[in-house]
Amino acid sequence: MSRDELEALQLRRLQHTVAYAYEKVPLYTRKFDDAGVHPSDLKELSDLAKFPYTTKEDLRQSYPFGMFAVPQREVARIHASSGTTGRPTVVGYTKNDLRNWANLVARSMRASGVRPGHKVQVSYGYGLFTGGLGAHAGAEALGTTVIPMSGGQTEKQIQLIQDFEPDVIMCTPTYLLTIMDAMQHMGLDPRATSLKYAVLGAEPWTEEMRHELELGLGIDACDIYGLSEVMGPGVAGECVETKDGAHIWEDHFRPEIVDPFDISKVLGDGEHGELVFTSLTKEALPIIRYRTKDLTRLLPGTARPSMRRMGRITGRSDDMIILRGVNLFPSQVEEIALRIPALSPHFQLEITRPGRMDQLTVKIEPRDGTTAEQREAAGADLAKQIKIHIGSTARIHVVEPGSLERSNGKLRRIYDLREKA
Repeated sequence: MSRDELEALQLRRLQHTVAYAYEKVPLYTRKFDDAGVHPSDLKELSDLAKFPYTTKEDLRQSYPFGMFAVPQREVARIHASSGTTGRPTVVGYTKNDLRNWANLVARSMRASGVRPGHKVQVSYGYGLFTGGLGAHAGAEALGTTVIPMSGGQTEKQIQLIQDFEPDVIMCTPTYLLTIMDAMQHMGLDPRATSLKYAVLGAEPWTEEMRHELELGLGIDACDIYGLSEVMGPGVAGECVETKDGAHIWEDHFRPEIVDPFDISKVLGDGEHGELVFTSLTKEALPIIRYRTKDLTRLLPGTARPSMRRMGRITGRSDDMIILRGVNLFPSQVEEIALRIPALSPHFQLEITRPGRMDQLTVKIEPRDGTTAEQREAAGADLAKQIKIHIGSTARIHVVEPGSLERSNGKLRRIYDLREKA
């Protein structure tokens, strides 16, 4: 459809969703009333800015089922976050929600090069995390053969790749890096496998990481974006023809970019800020202006012209390190490090406060086969490039290959070792 037709559809669905949420979800009734807005105030798409945001804290305060808009008997499935940073966020789906979710994951996979008849190894974690079952249902909806491996057990992952010969793997980018490295350590050639495509998500990754994986495995690697509060994987998907950012499936979600430092400001396309989503078709858990904390920008569609794209996520506002007044994200360090030939993608950031000032230490592994002199020079170069491009002074420790933690799913990059007051 044309952009005008799409926006007309968005407005109709948005008006229904806002009215539905106001009527069915007590939290939205209260939030809209407190903000002095009513669903009838939504006359054009720009009017969405009048409505209050939803945050992760709203879902936590409504734990477990206070955000559901349908009675329990109509909830076909429940997912939840890990709750490692507090009370879990719980999301629910009707049967129609699950159909839409599967179709959107299938749409994302097809955009990334996957076709009916391909064998797909799903190496996202199954269970309450939305990744595994979301990818699984989408792969089935697309008509592929699903290998439901789940996350972890890296040697078994490699054994299945050898024996079952999948065309596609779905996992986090850092876990695919772990699989690739393990193959090399086992004396296997990662480029000699059956894999042709990787559909990777659940964590930010850079163009440098894409190059590392595509070159190392001989594949096409594309991004799939989502978060459980909005749906799960499949909110947006990257197209293999262009690999220029994930196209948002705007017939089901209305995106906005807001200024993270002044959330009353909705920013224009092309401006960098925090991504906000409103669902347009969800029944069990409609979500209005959900603050994702992901930092990106909206760009015109390319391979799917009517749908806008997300730029690369540069980080999360709650993952941002403020070091002596300078904002820094792990993805910036990854981007710089992978431009230095002697350094690998395996790194950790440690923040300490040895005196009155915060100190950033980057622990990073070298490539196999590098000499002590090359490692020392690479470490000095990394410190210099971080100072030039980010503006922060960092201590660099080039550690032994294989000494840092490997990903079995989502990888922890930041270790804040400052003593809490």
